[in-house]
Amino acid sequence: AAARDVYTGRAVTPPGQGADAGARCTAHGALGPMGVTPARLKCTWPDMVNPPVSGPAGGSRSQVMTGNAIRVACENMLEGLKQPDGSYLDYDEAVAQGKPVRYDGTFSVPGVPLDEKGQGKPFMVYMYGTCMSEVTVEISTGKVTVDKITMMADIGKVNNKLVTDGQLWGGVTQAIGLALSEDFEDIQKHASLIGGGFPFIKDVPDNIELHYFEHPREYGPFGAAGVGELPLVVPQQSIINAIYRATGARVTRIPATPARVLEALNK
Repeated sequence: AAARDVYTGRAVTPPGQGADAGARCTAHGALGPMGVTPARLKCTWPDMVNPPVSGPAGGSRSQVMTGNAIRVACENMLEGLKQPDGSYLDYDEAVAQGKPVRYDGTFSVPGVPLDEKGQGKPFMVYMYGTCMSEVTVEISTGKVTVDKITMMADIGKVNNKLVTDGQLWGGVTQAIGLALSEDFEDIQKHASLIGGGFPFIKDVPDNIELHYFEHPREYGPFGAAGVGELPLVVPQQSIINAIYRATGARVTRIPATPARVLEALNK
């Protein structure tokens, strides 16, 4: 409450995608009427003891599912601490009046669970986008260099631009590796980051343009959608298409290694 920091417990799996910032910004938006500043919002890391299970982070669902649960918890706190004059009790006042100082929130997708045939509608919030890649192909060697990538992203209402920028930049970098170098079929050869074709900084263009198109989602917290899969699944297709447009060679199996590009050129 007002006299103390607000702790946001969350059970989302955080593999480095900025889920903590998403949680904090969602709580900040929900607690706007109380005037809580972002600096006073603290996240407790998942420890499998205190926060309830929130399910997997797959399908970019963390911001939607955990974000909505945080939103509901914050709304419950506002309702529980609101005074008749529209102000809010601080921590000491809440304790003095016997008011709870912990508030929980839950959220369930208003969709259709998957049946035994895998049919249903378990996700209600999606992201949309497209990507344009510019490449240089060395005809003699088949070596492909990505010169520029332009990403158009509709991820609903942007929760935190710096974090979503990082998501898109990181996803594009991963996609370059998927498109051109990453291979894990030979466990002996590909068991390390370098052996597996992990992209180096020299493989990533300095010129990555990001464009946001904000269309708030009905079931997203404050209109937000996820952002994880978009930059990971779109750019590699764009890169392969760019190779084709540049040379007429269609690579049908990724990664588009120099050998595979040369094979496609020879066809």
